[in-house]
Amino acid sequence: MTGFGVDLHDVRVRFGATVALDGVTASIRPGTICGLLGRNGSGKTTLLSTIAAFRRPSGGSVRVDGAVPWEHPRVLDGIALVREGGDVPDVRVGEVLRYGAAMRSSWSAEVAERLLERFDLSPSKRVEHLSRGQRGALAAVVGIASRAPLTLLDEVTLGMDAPARYACYDELLADYIAHPRTVVLASHLIEEVDRLLEHVIVLDRGRVLVADEADALRARGVRVSGAAERVDAFVGEAQVLRRETLGRSAVVTLYGDLGADARARAADKELEMHPLPLQDLFVHLTDRPTSGDRAGGAR
Repeated sequence: MTGFGVDLHDVRVRFGATVALDGVTASIRPGTICGLLGRNGSGKTTLLSTIAAFRRPSGGSVRVDGAVPWEHPRVLDGIALVREGGDVPDVRVGEVLRYGAAMRSSWSAEVAERLLERFDLSPSKRVEHLSRGQRGALAAVVGIASRAPLTLLDEVTLGMDAPARYACYDELLADYIAHPRTVVLASHLIEEVDRLLEHVIVLDRGRVLVADEADALRARGVRVSGAAERVDAFVGEAQVLRRETLGRSAVVTLYGDLGADARARAADKELEMHPLPLQDLFVHLTDRPTSGDRAGGAR
């Protein structure tokens, strides 16, 4: 088993007059870790809930492993959606794990027990007595131990301290390598999860802003600096996400395919050229400026 693939075509979700998803079209290859990125209110949670068949789309189609997931026993058994806090009732931690084992044919009791120890969670402790970070850790335990062919993790690390978050990432990656499946990871902590991501979907106001392989996306974001007139000559037709000037010097943030000879052309013009971290690229692409030279990204 290498995981379930996801195909979304023109997916729309409305809540009354509010449009939460507006024509979302994207695919997630089976057996990959996909980052679902977006600002607050961009539609990430709604999209994950729709993929997991927690709600029906208002329009468009959702297919998981080639089938419509709504009321489809085989597909639903292979989907695990875990949100911040785990969405678990006020029972003891051990009961949460027993419930997970009963619900998931792919569940690993060994992984669950080991992760409880790593996150210092007592099986006898009631969920209501856990801190926010501990609830996040419990959610991570449930998500990783499920080993579901399609594992959807919606901001599960929020509230966790840094050591716990990094332990979560390490455990997720190690178990993913040992037992391949499809993982969709929604997170605001882009800099931390960057190393995990193979594919990226960026949502903005309910629409897909970018959907691409992570390495391809990283390659298209660069920052170029030097004499303003030389920078402007280098930019050409590339999309400028941000431009800053200081005297006769300029720094531009570019997005797009600059060509295989971009570095040689930059060096020839005595310009400095640096790759843009995924988090910085995300910030620029989803920026919503009101004035100045700053561009608002791809709309």
